[in-house]
Amino acid sequence: MREFSVTLKEKIRKIDYVVFFCVLGMNLLSILTLYGASSKFGTRFFIMQTAMSVAGIFMMFAMSYFDYDKIIKAIGIWKPMLAAAILMSLIFILGDNRRGNTNWIYIPFINLGIQPSEFVKILYIVTFSQHIKRVKNDINNFKNVIALAAHAMFYCAIIIIPTSDLGSTLVFMGMTIIMLLVGGLSMWYFIGVFGAIFILSPFLWEFLSETQQNRIIFGFNPEGDPQGKGFQALCSRKAIAAGGFLGAGLFGGTQYNFTDSYSDFLFAVLAEKFGFFGCFLYIVLMAVLVIRVLWIARIARKDYGAYMCAGVVGVLMCQSLENIGMCLAMLPVVGITLPFFSYGGSSMVASYMMIGLVQSIKSHNQKYFFEREKS
Repeated sequence: MREFSVTLKEKIRKIDYVVFFCVLGMNLLSILTLYGASSKFGTRFFIMQTAMSVAGIFMMFAMSYFDYDKIIKAIGIWKPMLAAAILMSLIFILGDNRRGNTNWIYIPFINLGIQPSEFVKILYIVTFSQHIKRVKNDINNFKNVIALAAHAMFYCAIIIIPTSDLGSTLVFMGMTIIMLLVGGLSMWYFIGVFGAIFILSPFLWEFLSETQQNRIIFGFNPEGDPQGKGFQALCSRKAIAAGGFLGAGLFGGTQYNFTDSYSDFLFAVLAEKFGFFGCFLYIVLMAVLVIRVLWIARIARKDYGAYMCAGVVGVLMCQSLENIGMCLAMLPVVGITLPFFSYGGSSMVASYMMIGLVQSIKSHNQKYFFEREKS
């Protein structure tokens, strides 16, 4: 059948503007919050966040223009997996721990920092969705489940070996669970895995470093180490409480100026400046975005398009719950950004690229005249 000839203007018109305005709204809240905190943080973070947001929006529209189906068929599974391994291996060469961990690659001469794990998430969504599609009709076969588990563990390994980044690894696990649920994996496998983790947890605990153990212990009980591991979480909770319902205003607030409040704890700054109302606005925008992406998954022309949307939902949900939880001093501080809000160029651009993938799935939902895609 003849393929639609779609102009650039028509493709832009076919993107999902509910999704776009949700991410844009969260992004603008971030820029506004950083602008209001410029007196304490300086203008550098506000300017950089604005620049990276513009770059991210450009990447989103660029990715939405191209047909995801053609590109994914061309690259397959193994090429993105190799690219992910190479990208993470650069940490051994160019990695730097100036931010307290080795998650970052610093490019010499231009002093540019990139967090490769943010972009590896996209590669994982692309490859794992194809894998699920290939075994869809027999996904509950034990051999297929083992192969899927090995696929997921490969990505977790290339993340945690060079970086020891438990937070990002947990996000990958969350993505995996949601994609497998959408793919039709039996609940008995999930029950078995979670049961095994519960039983083996005392033994698995010994494999964690002392730093990781303390992060977990004092993450759930920050009062146990108020000047150490629990300091940031307690400061964050104090700033959130100070905001009240309407907050102290754009240039108000006195509690938010603590370590990393401009990045991973920016939600606390939002709470102090704009109160419960500002936090509620972000959460509503995120909830609408998640529901809308799930709807796009439901109408996707290709099965692996639906699985990719599920992977994006996994990232959004896991990172939002973890980041807000640690800002409220209810979950361990693991260095997870809040999507479209926390300061960070890699996180912002990668988040927009994931949405660009979703937009491509939506805008290329009808590709042929008088032809229905096979499931």
